[in-house]
Amino acid sequence: MVVRTSYSLEFFPPKDSEGEQRLWSALEALEHIAPEFVSVTYGAGGSTRNRTIGVTEEVTHRTKIPTVAHLTCVGSSRQELISILHMYRSAGIRGVLALRGDPPGGPRAAWTPTSYGFTHADELVALIHEFGGFDIGVAAFPDGHPGSNGDTKKDVDVLLRKEHLGATFATTQFFFEVAKWEQLVYALQARGSKMPIIPGILPITNVKQLHRMAELGGTPIPPSVSEAFSKVEDDSDAVHALGIELASTLCEDLLRAGAPSLHFYTMNSSKATSQIYGNLNNAH
Repeated sequence: MVVRTSYSLEFFPPKDSEGEQRLWSALEALEHIAPEFVSVTYGAGGSTRNRTIGVTEEVTHRTKIPTVAHLTCVGSSRQELISILHMYRSAGIRGVLALRGDPPGGPRAAWTPTSYGFTHADELVALIHEFGGFDIGVAAFPDGHPGSNGDTKKDVDVLLRKEHLGATFATTQFFFEVAKWEQLVYALQARGSKMPIIPGILPITNVKQLHRMAELGGTPIPPSVSEAFSKVEDDSDAVHALGIELASTLCEDLLRAGAPSLHFYTMNSSKATSQIYGNLNNAH
Protein backbone atom coordinates (compact mmCIF):
# COMPACT_ATOMS: atom_id res chain seq x y z
CA MET A 1 0.00 0.00 0.00
CA VAL A 2 1.39 3.41 -1.01
CA VAL A 3 0.79 6.18 1.51
CA ARG A 4 0.48 9.58 -0.12
CA THR A 5 2.55 12.37 1.40
CA SER A 6 0.36 15.30 2.38
CA TYR A 7 1.36 18.93 2.05
CA SER A 8 0.19 22.31 3.28
CA LEU A 9 0.98 25.81 2.04
CA GLU A 10 1.49 29.17 3.74
CA PHE A 11 0.88 32.58 2.17
CA PHE A 12 0.96 36.14 3.48
CA PRO A 13 -1.71 38.76 2.72
CA PRO A 14 -0.76 40.85 -0.35
CA LYS A 15 -0.28 44.61 0.04
CA ASP A 16 -1.81 45.65 -3.30
CA SER A 17 -3.71 44.37 -6.34
CA GLU A 18 -0.49 43.26 -8.06
CA GLY A 19 0.49 41.22 -5.01
CA GLU A 20 -3.01 39.78 -4.86
CA GLN A 21 -2.71 38.57 -8.45
CA ARG A 22 0.64 36.94 -7.62
CA LEU A 23 -0.94 35.12 -4.70
CA TRP A 24 -3.83 33.74 -6.76
CA SER A 25 -1.47 32.74 -9.57
CA ALA A 26 0.77 30.92 -7.10
CA LEU A 27 -2.13 29.15 -5.42
CA GLU A 28 -3.58 28.10 -8.77
CA ALA A 29 -0.18 26.75 -9.85
CA LEU A 30 0.06 24.71 -6.63
CA GLU A 31 -3.45 23.26 -6.54
CA HIS A 32 -2.15 20.11 -8.26
CA ILE A 33 -0.37 19.07 -5.06
CA ALA A 34 -3.81 18.91 -3.38
CA PRO A 35 -2.81 20.69 -0.16
CA GLU A 36 -4.36 19.50 3.08
CA PHE A 37 -4.79 23.13 4.06
CA VAL A 38 -3.70 26.65 3.16
CA SER A 39 -2.70 29.03 5.94
CA VAL A 40 -2.58 32.82 5.80
CA THR A 41 -0.32 34.82 8.11
CA TYR A 42 -0.82 37.93 10.20
CA GLY A 43 1.52 40.86 9.58
CA ALA A 44 3.89 42.13 12.27
CA GLY A 45 1.97 43.59 15.17
CA GLY A 46 -1.32 42.31 13.74
CA SER A 47 -1.01 44.90 10.98
CA THR A 48 -2.72 42.85 8.26
CA ARG A 49 -5.63 41.49 10.32
CA ASN A 50 -8.37 42.57 7.92
CA ARG A 51 -6.46 41.38 4.86
CA THR A 52 -5.77 38.04 6.57
CA ILE A 53 -9.50 37.57 7.14
CA GLY A 54 -10.35 38.67 3.58
CA VAL A 55 -7.74 36.52 1.84
CA THR A 56 -8.46 33.45 3.95
CA GLU A 57 -12.19 33.79 3.30
CA GLU A 58 -11.58 34.10 -0.44
CA VAL A 59 -9.25 31.08 -0.51
CA THR A 60 -12.00 29.10 1.23
CA HIS A 61 -14.63 30.15 -1.29
CA ARG A 62 -12.49 29.97 -4.43
CA THR A 63 -10.76 26.66 -3.87
CA LYS A 64 -12.72 24.71 -1.23
CA ILE A 65 -9.31 23.85 0.29
CA PRO A 66 -9.50 23.87 4.12
CA THR A 67 -8.01 27.10 5.44
CA VAL A 68 -6.10 27.98 8.58
CA ALA A 69 -5.96 31.63 9.57
CA HIS A 70 -3.25 32.94 11.86
CA LEU A 71 -4.31 34.77 15.00
CA THR A 72 -2.01 36.59 17.41
CA CYS A 73 -2.29 38.18 20.83
CA VAL A 74 -0.79 41.44 19.54
CA GLY A 75 -2.93 44.55 19.88
CA SER A 76 -6.21 42.77 20.65
CA SER A 77 -8.24 42.46 23.83
CA ARG A 78 -9.94 39.19 24.72
CA GLN A 79 -13.24 40.54 23.41
CA GLU A 80 -11.65 41.65 20.13
CA LEU A 81 -10.16 38.17 19.69
CA ILE A 82 -13.61 36.65 20.20
CA SER A 83 -14.99 39.01 17.53
CA ILE A 84 -12.27 37.87 15.10
CA LEU A 85 -13.12 34.23 15.82
CA HIS A 86 -16.75 34.98 14.96
CA MET A 87 -15.57 36.49 11.66
CA TYR A 88 -13.40 33.44 10.97
CA ARG A 89 -16.31 31.11 11.65
CA SER A 90 -18.63 33.13 9.39
CA ALA A 91 -15.98 33.01 6.64
CA GLY A 92 -15.95 29.20 6.68
CA ILE A 93 -12.42 28.99 8.09
CA ARG A 94 -11.73 25.56 9.60
CA GLY A 95 -8.57 26.14 11.60
CA VAL A 96 -6.66 28.79 13.53
CA LEU A 97 -2.93 28.97 14.15
CA ALA A 98 -2.63 30.49 17.63
CA LEU A 99 0.49 32.60 18.13
CA ARG A 100 1.67 35.18 20.58
CA GLY A 101 3.01 37.17 17.65
CA ASP A 102 5.79 39.74 17.40
CA PRO A 103 5.42 43.19 18.95
CA PRO A 104 5.07 46.09 16.48
CA GLY A 105 8.79 46.82 16.98
CA GLY A 106 9.80 43.37 15.74
CA PRO A 107 10.68 40.02 17.34
CA ARG A 108 13.46 41.49 19.50
CA ALA A 109 11.32 44.35 20.87
CA ALA A 110 9.97 44.31 24.41
CA TRP A 111 6.50 42.82 24.83
CA THR A 112 3.80 45.28 25.90
CA PRO A 113 0.52 43.58 26.84
CA THR A 114 -2.74 44.93 25.44
CA SER A 115 -5.34 45.95 28.01
CA TYR A 116 -7.61 42.98 28.70
CA GLY A 117 -5.51 40.96 26.27
CA PHE A 118 -3.12 38.02 26.46
CA THR A 119 0.64 37.71 26.87
CA HIS A 120 1.17 34.07 25.89
CA ALA A 121 -0.14 31.85 23.10
CA ASP A 122 -1.41 29.21 25.53
CA GLU A 123 -4.03 31.72 26.71
CA LEU A 124 -5.12 32.15 23.10
CA VAL A 125 -5.29 28.37 22.60
CA ALA A 126 -7.56 28.09 25.65
CA LEU A 127 -9.83 30.85 24.30
CA ILE A 128 -10.14 29.25 20.84
CA HIS A 129 -10.86 25.85 22.40
CA GLU A 130 -13.52 27.41 24.63
CA PHE A 131 -15.01 29.18 21.57
CA GLY A 132 -15.16 25.83 19.75
CA GLY A 133 -15.41 24.71 16.17
CA PHE A 134 -11.78 25.09 15.03
CA ASP A 135 -8.76 22.87 14.63
CA ILE A 136 -6.10 24.66 16.65
CA GLY A 137 -2.52 24.87 15.44
CA VAL A 138 0.50 26.22 17.32
CA ALA A 139 4.13 26.96 16.49
CA ALA A 140 7.04 24.65 17.27
CA PHE A 141 10.76 25.46 17.18
CA PRO A 142 13.21 22.64 16.35
CA ASP A 143 16.13 24.98 17.02
CA GLY A 144 14.54 26.25 20.23
CA HIS A 145 12.25 29.19 20.84
CA PRO A 146 14.25 32.45 20.84
CA GLY A 147 12.84 33.26 24.28
CA SER A 148 13.82 29.91 25.82
CA ASN A 149 17.56 30.63 25.75
CA GLY A 150 18.43 27.05 24.83
CA ASP A 151 16.12 25.45 27.41
CA THR A 152 14.57 22.72 25.23
CA LYS A 153 12.69 21.25 28.20
CA LYS A 154 10.85 24.55 28.53
CA ASP A 155 9.87 24.37 24.85
CA VAL A 156 8.50 20.85 25.36
CA ASP A 157 6.62 21.95 28.50
CA VAL A 158 4.99 24.80 26.58
CA LEU A 159 3.92 22.58 23.68
CA LEU A 160 2.50 19.97 26.06
CA ARG A 161 0.53 22.66 27.86
CA LYS A 162 -0.88 23.93 24.55
CA GLU A 163 -1.84 20.38 23.59
CA HIS A 164 -3.53 19.93 26.98
CA LEU A 165 -5.46 23.17 26.40
CA GLY A 166 -6.76 22.04 23.01
CA ALA A 167 -4.06 22.38 20.34
CA THR A 168 -4.39 19.65 17.70
CA PHE A 169 -1.27 20.17 15.56
CA ALA A 170 1.92 22.22 15.34
CA THR A 171 3.85 23.62 12.39
CA THR A 172 7.51 24.38 12.90
CA GLN A 173 9.67 27.38 12.28
CA PHE A 174 11.95 26.68 9.31
CA PHE A 175 15.14 24.77 10.10
CA PHE A 176 18.01 22.98 8.37
CA GLU A 177 18.75 19.81 10.34
CA VAL A 178 16.47 16.76 10.53
CA ALA A 179 18.00 15.76 13.86
CA LYS A 180 16.61 18.91 15.50
CA TRP A 181 13.06 18.02 14.43
CA GLU A 182 13.55 14.40 15.57
CA GLN A 183 14.83 15.48 19.00
CA LEU A 184 11.78 17.69 19.55
CA VAL A 185 9.35 15.00 18.40
CA TYR A 186 10.98 12.28 20.51
CA ALA A 187 11.00 14.50 23.60
CA LEU A 188 7.30 15.21 23.17
CA GLN A 189 6.38 11.58 22.53
CA ALA A 190 8.36 10.46 25.58
CA ARG A 191 6.01 12.59 27.66
CA GLY A 192 2.84 11.25 26.07
CA SER A 193 2.21 13.81 23.33
CA LYS A 194 0.05 12.72 20.39
CA MET A 195 0.21 16.08 18.59
CA PRO A 196 1.62 15.96 15.03
CA ILE A 197 4.64 18.24 14.57
CA ILE A 198 4.58 19.27 10.90
CA PRO A 199 7.98 20.44 9.59
CA GLY A 200 7.98 23.91 8.05
CA ILE A 201 10.06 24.14 4.87
CA LEU A 202 11.47 27.44 3.58
CA PRO A 203 13.31 27.02 0.25
CA ILE A 204 16.20 29.51 0.31
CA THR A 205 16.35 31.13 -3.13
CA ASN A 206 18.54 34.14 -2.37
CA VAL A 207 21.29 34.74 0.16
CA LYS A 208 19.81 37.94 1.62
CA GLN A 209 16.63 36.01 2.35
CA LEU A 210 18.63 33.33 4.15
CA HIS A 211 20.21 35.78 6.58
CA ARG A 212 17.10 37.94 7.01
CA MET A 213 14.81 35.01 7.80
CA ALA A 214 17.36 33.41 10.12
CA GLU A 215 17.81 36.67 12.02
CA LEU A 216 14.07 37.25 12.36
CA GLY A 217 13.33 33.72 13.51
CA GLY A 218 16.51 33.05 15.46
CA THR A 219 17.30 30.03 13.27
CA PRO A 220 21.01 29.08 13.32
CA ILE A 221 22.54 28.49 9.91
CA PRO A 222 24.81 25.41 9.85
CA PRO A 223 28.34 26.22 8.62
CA SER A 224 27.95 23.71 5.77
CA VAL A 225 24.90 25.64 4.50
CA SER A 226 26.62 29.04 4.82
CA GLU A 227 29.70 27.75 3.01
CA ALA A 228 27.66 26.19 0.19
CA PHE A 229 25.79 29.44 -0.45
CA SER A 230 28.93 31.58 -0.15
CA LYS A 231 30.47 29.67 -3.06
CA VAL A 232 27.62 30.58 -5.42
CA GLU A 233 26.22 33.82 -3.96
CA ASP A 234 27.14 35.86 -7.05
CA ASP A 235 25.15 33.58 -9.35
CA SER A 236 21.39 33.91 -8.69
CA ASP A 237 20.50 30.83 -10.75
CA ALA A 238 23.04 28.72 -8.86
CA VAL A 239 21.72 30.05 -5.52
CA HIS A 240 18.17 29.12 -6.51
CA ALA A 241 19.25 25.64 -7.64
CA LEU A 242 21.18 25.06 -4.41
CA GLY A 243 18.22 26.19 -2.31
CA ILE A 244 15.92 23.74 -4.09
CA GLU A 245 18.46 20.92 -3.76
CA LEU A 246 18.95 21.48 -0.01
CA ALA A 247 15.21 21.79 0.66
CA SER A 248 14.43 18.68 -1.41
CA THR A 249 17.03 16.65 0.50
CA LEU A 250 15.68 17.96 3.82
CA CYS A 251 12.14 16.94 2.81
CA GLU A 252 13.23 13.44 1.74
CA ASP A 253 15.13 12.93 5.00
CA LEU A 254 12.16 14.19 7.05
CA LEU A 255 9.74 11.85 5.32
CA ARG A 256 12.11 8.93 5.93
CA ALA A 257 12.26 9.99 9.59
CA GLY A 258 8.48 9.78 9.85
CA ALA A 259 7.31 13.38 9.32
CA PRO A 260 3.49 13.35 9.18
CA SER A 261 3.40 15.88 6.31
CA LEU A 262 5.29 18.92 5.02
CA HIS A 263 4.35 22.60 5.36
CA PHE A 264 5.79 24.95 2.71
CA TYR A 265 6.45 28.64 3.32
CA THR A 266 5.72 29.72 -0.25
CA MET A 267 6.58 33.44 0.05
CA ASN A 268 3.58 33.84 -2.32
CA SER A 269 5.41 32.16 -5.18
CA SER A 270 4.81 28.72 -6.67
CA LYS A 271 8.14 28.07 -8.38
CA ALA A 272 10.29 26.72 -5.54
CA THR A 273 7.53 24.65 -3.94
CA SER A 274 6.59 23.15 -7.33
CA GLN A 275 10.21 22.20 -8.01
CA ILE A 276 10.61 20.52 -4.61
CA TYR A 277 7.32 18.69 -5.05
CA GLY A 278 8.55 17.47 -8.45
CA ASN A 279 11.84 16.29 -6.95
CA LEU A 280 10.06 14.38 -4.18
CA ASN A 281 7.74 12.65 -6.61
CA ASN A 282 10.59 11.76 -8.97
CA ALA A 283 12.45 10.24 -6.03
CA HIS A 284 9.66 7.73 -5.37
